[in-house]
Amino acid sequence: MAASSASTPPDILHDLTAAALKAGADAAEAVSSHRSALSVGVRNGALEDVEREESRDLGLRVFIGKRQATVSASDLSEATRTRLVERAVAMARLAPEDPYAGLAPQDRLARGPTPELDVHDPTGRTAEQLECAAAETEAAALAVPGVAKSEGGHASWSDSEWRLVTSHGFDGAYRGSGYSLGVGVIAEKDGAMERGGESRTTRHLSDLPSAQTIGLEAGKRAVARTGPRKIASTTAPVIFENRVATQVLSPLLGAISGPAVARGVSFLKDRLGQRVLPSGVDLIDDPSRPRGLGSTPFDDEGVEVSRLALVEDGVLTTWLLNSAAAAQLGLASTGHAARGLAGPPGVSTHNLHLAPGEVDLAGLMDQARTGLLITSMFGPSLNSNTGDWSAGVSGFWFEDGQIAHPVSEITVAGKLIDLYARMQRGSDLEFRGSFNAPSLLFDAVAIAGK
Repeated sequence: MAASSASTPPDILHDLTAAALKAGADAAEAVSSHRSALSVGVRNGALEDVEREESRDLGLRVFIGKRQATVSASDLSEATRTRLVERAVAMARLAPEDPYAGLAPQDRLARGPTPELDVHDPTGRTAEQLECAAAETEAAALAVPGVAKSEGGHASWSDSEWRLVTSHGFDGAYRGSGYSLGVGVIAEKDGAMERGGESRTTRHLSDLPSAQTIGLEAGKRAVARTGPRKIASTTAPVIFENRVATQVLSPLLGAISGPAVARGVSFLKDRLGQRVLPSGVDLIDDPSRPRGLGSTPFDDEGVEVSRLALVEDGVLTTWLLNSAAAAQLGLASTGHAARGLAGPPGVSTHNLHLAPGEVDLAGLMDQARTGLLITSMFGPSLNSNTGDWSAGVSGFWFEDGQIAHPVSEITVAGKLIDLYARMQRGSDLEFRGSFNAPSLLFDAVAIAGK
C-alpha cells in the first residue's frame, strides 16, 4: 500500500526498521503519529481556556525470535532514533518469550491503493471561530426555561495522521480530522439541581449540528431531569435510550475479544457459532463507512479490513482477532488489531452498529406499557466469566406508554446472556460515534431502588 507523509519525512520509519534489523532484530515495525489540535472552553460567555496541541511521535516494536519489545519517543532527531533502536533491541533480548509474537502474516496485509474514506476535512478552525461556536452553544442552552447555570461550552478541532511501516514490506498511512461542539448545564426546580448536556463529534465540519441545535438539546435534557423521584425495587421492562444502549452491548465486545477468549475469561467463550442475540439481529462492523469516526484502511498491524457481521441473524460468527490472538486460537486475524505508539496490539472494532428494528422509542414504550427508560448510566460492574452485570442508572419511569416522572439513584442488574436473548430493538439508530445502537427494550430486568 503506497503512502506518504507531509509531517514525517518518508524515510524515517524505513530507516528505523532497517536500523533495528542491523542492530540484531529479526523483524520490526515503526509507527508515527502527527496530531494538531485546538480546543476552546467558555463559561458564562467568557473565554475560560484555550489548549493547543502539536505532537509528533514515533513508536518502534522489534522482535528477536519470539521475544518482543516496544519503545516510543516524541523527539524525531537522529540521535533519539539511534537510542530508540538500541533500547528496543536491548529490551527484546531480555524479554520473556511469547510463542505468538510476530508481525502480521504477509498474506493478510492490506495491498493496493488506500480506499477513499472521506475522513479528512482540511477546513480547520481558528481559536476565534471555536470560541464563538462554544459561546453560541452555551447561550442557546442557557436560554432554555429552567436552566439555571452553565458548566461550560466547548469546541475543538483536530487533524491527525498515522503511518505504519514494517520490515516485511508494509507501508500505509491515513489522515483524519475531527470537529466537536458541546455544552453542559444545570437546571433547577424547587431548589434541586440536575445536570444535562449534549455534544457531537464529526469528521467534517459541515456534518456538525448547529450551535443552536446542540445548546437547545442540552438545555432540554437538563430540565427534563429535574424533580426526580426514587422508586421501589422491582422487576419491570427496561428501555435503554439509543444514546446509552451501546453501554449494555459493550460487554459483548469484551467477551468476543480474541485475547479474552484465549485466556478463557469470557462468558461467551463457548458460544461461537451459536445464537447470542435474538434471531434477525445483526451486529455489523464496517471500517469503510464514509466519514465514520472509526473508519480505517487497515488495522494497526497493517492487516486488511472489511465489513463484517460479528453477529448475523443472532448468531455469533467470529472473535475479534489480532495476529497474536489468532495464532493462539489457530485462526486468522480479522483485522481488529489496535495499538498506540507503545505496547503490543490489543483488539478493537471500527465502525460498529446494531441494525435497527421497526418500532420507534415511543412504540417500544407503548409495547412495554410500564417500566423504566434509562437515559444515563454510571459505574457498570461485570463478572467477565459469568456475564453477571449491573450499573447505576437514571432516567424516567413511564406508565401506559407515557413518561410519568424522572427517576434517579437506582441500579439495574441481570445476567447478560439472558438479557441479550430477550432484547428488542427500536428503529431510532443514529450514527453519532464509532459504536451506535437503537434504543433497546428488555422485558424483565431487576431494578434496585429505595
